[in-house]
Order: sequence, then C-alpha cells, then structure tokens
Amino acid sequence: MSSSRPSSQKGGKPPDPARAPDAEGTNRANAVPPGVSLANQPARARRRTARAAASHPADLPQPDPPAAPDLRSPSAPPSNPSNRTRAEKSQARREAILAAALDEFTERGFALTRMEDVARRAGVGKGTIYLHFEDKEALFRQLVTTMLGPIVAQVQAMPDEDKPIRAVLERLAAMFVNEIYGTKRRQVLRLIMAEGPRFPQLAEFYFRHVVEPAMGVLRRLLERAYARGELRDKRLVEFPQLLVAPGLTGIIWSTLFDRFAPLDMAGLMRAHLDVLFGPEGEP
Repeated sequence: MSSSRPSSQKGGKPPDPARAPDAEGTNRANAVPPGVSLANQPARARRRTARAAASHPADLPQPDPPAAPDLRSPSAPPSNPSNRTRAEKSQARREAILAAALDEFTERGFALTRMEDVARRAGVGKGTIYLHFEDKEALFRQLVTTMLGPIVAQVQAMPDEDKPIRAVLERLAAMFVNEIYGTKRRQVLRLIMAEGPRFPQLAEFYFRHVVEPAMGVLRRLLERAYARGELRDKRLVEFPQLLVAPGLTGIIWSTLFDRFAPLDMAGLMRAHLDVLFGPEGEP
C-alpha cells in the first residue's frame, strides 16, 4: 500500500509544534496578541515580532527588568534606614525626657522630683531615662546645657564689630528678652535661683557653663568701649553685673508678682540703658 503521510514530513523530520495549526486552523507562530500592530513593519520584522509576542503572551506576568548595578565604592558602608530610624526615635525620647524634666523641676523643685515622675510625664519607662542620664543631677545638667548652651554660643560668637557699645548692648538685651525671658528658658533661671542655695553643685555648674563665659564676653566688650573713649566711668568695666541686673530683677519679679503686675521687660532694659548711657549715649 502506498504511504499516506503528508509531503511536509518527508525526510523523517518531525513537525514543528509551534507551526502546527491549532483547533481553529491558525498558526501559533503567526498569532499576534491584542495590542501588537504589524501593519507598519517589514515582513521579516513582522515575523520576529509575532514570534516574540507568542513566546510571551500578554496575559502572563512579564519578568522584571534587571536591577541597576551598585555603583557605590566597595568601601562605602551600606545604608541602613532602620538604624537612622532608631536614632531618630532615641533623640525624640531624649527630648521628651528633657521637656518633662523641666516641667517636673518647675512644679516640684529639684529635691522632690523623682525620675519615675519624669518618665511618666515623658511617656517612657523609668529604665529608659537611665539609658540617657546617669541620675537626676546629670539630667538637670543636661537640661541647662540644652536650653542655655545655644544662647551662650551666640554670645561668644559675637564678632568684634566696630559698633558703638550702646548698639551692642541693645542687641544683647533683645536676645535676653526674646530668647530667655520670653521662652521656657526663663524657668531654668528660676530653678537656679530657687535650688542653688540648697544644691551648690548645680549653681556651680550653671556658673561655669553659663554665667562665666557670658560675663567674659561682656567684660571684653566693655573694656574695648572704655579704651575707645565710649565709657567715662571704668566702674562699669569692673562691675559688668550692673548691666545684667535688670534681667535678674525681671526673673524675680515674674516669679513673684507677674500675675498681679506684668512687667514690660523690653521697656525695662531700654530704660536701664538710658540711665547708664544718658540721652546722648555716654554714661
């Protein structure tokens, strides 16, 4: 009997499944999924496009593109966002503890304030405080440093400008009114006045880190003004405390009598400079 095999299979080569017609008589190699247009492509390009489209049907997820190469130096440490987040959280807890400590010290005084009270107000566990501060005194010292350290740094950084001493002192007075008296920093000064006699170590820390450096800058400014003939009386150089006396008076007054007779601190500072320097700016 003669063979009935199709002529396309001569030579024993098996049929290509990709080119075999499907049930509807279409060739899968030439099947184009929806959305792929072959109208404007050359014949060879159309065949390549059709084969590529058939090998990756549109209804299957496509592979992700390869990741970009890491161009960082081999010695550069890898970034670790989780570490930064922990550091930020730790700093936030530290700030909350300091804010709570200021409120507790203000309400109870240094002696009666307990670390567990500070922790409760700050919303942290008592053990968390000891991760940041060794004891209550260390907490108080850090409170002074954090709140008044930036002000002292501003005073120390004042350039030796060729300005009249009256203008320089007006600038310092405005800094005191706006940055200390008008903020919570005023409470730190109240605490030192109230607790310093009973806790001399706290008063000494405040003196060494706030009073002494600030007075050193003030004395230097006054000595320069006296050398230039801006001051007639050298006693202002010898006793620079005369210049800061209104500030201390304002702290005491606001603590005791502010509820009855609020004090115009800015006006008091201007009046004090007028008394010292006179209407023409010379004492």
